[in-house]
Amino acid sequence: MSKKFDYFVVFAEMRTGSNFLETNINAFPSLACHGEAFNPHFIGYPNRDTVLGVTLEERTLNPTLLINAIKDSDLLAGFRFFHDHDPRVLDYCLSDPRCAKIILIRNPLDSYVSWKIAKATGQWKLTDITRRKSSKVHFDGAEFKRHVENLQEFQVTLIKKLQLCGQTAFYVAYEDLQDVQVMNGLAKFLGVDEELKVLDRSLKPQNPSPMSAKVSNYEQLAAGLAELDRFNLTKTPNFEPRRGPSVPTYLAGAVTPLLYLPTRSGPEEEVARWLASLDGVPVEKLLSHFNQKDLRHWKRTHVGHRTFSVIRHPALRVHHAFCQHILWAQSGRFRKIQKTLRKVYKLSLPEDPLSPEYDVAAHKKAFVGFLNFVKANLAGQTALRQDAHWATQSGGLRGFGDLALPDMIIREDEMCRYLPVLAKQVGRNDAPKPNVAENDKPFSLSDIYDAEIEDLIGNIYQRDFWVFGFDCWK
Repeated sequence: MSKKFDYFVVFAEMRTGSNFLETNINAFPSLACHGEAFNPHFIGYPNRDTVLGVTLEERTLNPTLLINAIKDSDLLAGFRFFHDHDPRVLDYCLSDPRCAKIILIRNPLDSYVSWKIAKATGQWKLTDITRRKSSKVHFDGAEFKRHVENLQEFQVTLIKKLQLCGQTAFYVAYEDLQDVQVMNGLAKFLGVDEELKVLDRSLKPQNPSPMSAKVSNYEQLAAGLAELDRFNLTKTPNFEPRRGPSVPTYLAGAVTPLLYLPTRSGPEEEVARWLASLDGVPVEKLLSHFNQKDLRHWKRTHVGHRTFSVIRHPALRVHHAFCQHILWAQSGRFRKIQKTLRKVYKLSLPEDPLSPEYDVAAHKKAFVGFLNFVKANLAGQTALRQDAHWATQSGGLRGFGDLALPDMIIREDEMCRYLPVLAKQVGRNDAPKPNVAENDKPFSLSDIYDAEIEDLIGNIYQRDFWVFGFDCWK
């Protein structure tokens, strides 16, 4: 009998029980799951060099090499895939009817708190209960909103693509992982005529205590949840109605009815300080971390409001993104991207950008290498997701359209003239001029700009030049 599927993918996220699910998939003699095979920063598992003979570098250059190796396995094989893994693989697998889709879901509050505890303790797996580490963590409402946004957006992408391709998936809730009959049902879905008598329980639940025992500011948790629409999140693949992209990044005046839609790596700090200065408050007092409900309420209660965005010349913007988020990356996703750019894309990035060895020539070489990476990244040819800090501004503004079309799009070199004019439209005749952004460090774009860089940027951001009428930077 021919196989029902050639391979499978477990779509999941961190702290959803995917390790436990993989362990029990591997308990079936005919199945094999190869970890996070398409994590852009490692292959399969941390500190692993290859999966099925394919190296990280080979997989990054051509992900289908590893997909084909998985297909050619003696066992029915697959891998786990998270929302920030190689986007080229996502489209390939979702379009392939010979790829079995398994979608693992968990209450996003549980996964968020579990992730916070794992970060605090450094313990990501537990096999011996006597070695369990515990910690109370702080609930951050804005961070949790972003967590839910990422989960929901990924789920919508999966469901929409499956609908368009006329396919279905096998859904597994976190609570189902303890049911051996569900695991056996999963095997049947994959076309495997095998059953487990008992589950492999070598991996132990790490945080079985109630939420009140895991969160230090439990009282604030309820207030944070009240801002979200919940529709039985653990039982449905769609976590909540789809929200407009980047809504949590919007900033509104503390009193003045102006709403700022930031384009990432634009003059965000300068505009935020100007907006705060209108009402004589610190930047922290600006209204932020909106969701759809908040935004609609703000618009209804601020009749006559104005919405605006400030765009930056593509050359200045991509150089700022490079300096701010790659050269000086200290932690988080940009630190991971920095390491991957060094290891996989062979960029010569300094450990200390202020070291004497990192001179103007080295800065230009590193920046040109980054531009070549961005060119491939925005063309969908890399394993890393396209980050908003170097994606096109025209694409970002299109994303605002469903909820908050800007009344005015201002170019950075004109904002000293036009931001005060915008403020006058809402009755602020005394608006100051915004400050001009300082040069990037350790070197400014003018220190390295030449015809090579100009041609590269013009090629990468051709659409932004065309849409906004930008000319060459110099």
